[in-house]
Amino acid sequence: MGSLELQVENVKCGGCANAIQKGLSALPGIDEVTVNIESGAVTIHGEGYNDKDIHSKLNDLGYPVRG
Repeated sequence: MGSLELQVENVKCGGCANAIQKGLSALPGIDEVTVNIESGAVTIHGEGYNDKDIHSKLNDLGYPVRG
């Protein structure tokens, strides 16, 4: 299983973390999503996921990737 870590903006609370987890978990190839509220780090575990889809979903949810 592969993993991807991204730094995202606007993560301020548990509700933000839940929205990210729920939104990304619905994408194909993603098995697990963890969110660190303090650092804004989102770690994605799975195989066969599409990085563009992940970035697009995070933007749609209001949590754009930094950088």
